[in-house]
Amino acid sequence: MSEPGQILRIALLSDTHGYLDPRIAALVEGCDIAVHGGDIGGFGVLRELQPRLGRVVVVRGNNDTPRDWAGKDTTGLDALPRTADLDLPGGRLVIIHGHRAGPLYERHQRLRRRFADARAIVVGHSHRQVCDCETTPWVLNPGAAGKFRTYGGPGCLVLTASETDWTLERHRFDPLRRRSGGRRPAADTRDRANPMP
Repeated sequence: MSEPGQILRIALLSDTHGYLDPRIAALVEGCDIAVHGGDIGGFGVLRELQPRLGRVVVVRGNNDTPRDWAGKDTTGLDALPRTADLDLPGGRLVIIHGHRAGPLYERHQRLRRRFADARAIVVGHSHRQVCDCETTPWVLNPGAAGKFRTYGGPGCLVLTASETDWTLERHRFDPLRRRSGGRRPAADTRDRANPMP
């Protein structure tokens, strides 16, 4: 439960598949809470998430299976929830991976019907960053925060939640590339989505 007057910054990420981009890990350190929308790929990814309040909320994705985590510790994998929610200042945030929410063309409508009392829904699975904020609840896909199928580079979202206002920052980083002489610096292309009324 949130406290009156509290403002929280929540890092929203998904689809790491065993690798967390270090620039996203650094961004999480500046947030209060981290949310992972599934397809984690190993508990090592979750240990790399170090938000200020130490709270990490995670759901299990369709690739979070012993077979897909081959060679990694899977103890506790079966205990990961399929859905989770977070009471934040100003409303409830629901987290679900999305592979069970029907075909893409109707996924947002289905999620909105299922979680009508939420203010926003975090959904992973497609690896594509989407902020559908035209209707309440918002449907937010943070994109892929690893190195696989990032569609232009790894990304995440940062939600700032207060009792009266929710705003989003979209973060997209250049793909990591190895060059002789090291890596080139990667840009953080950031924009702020419209605040929710």
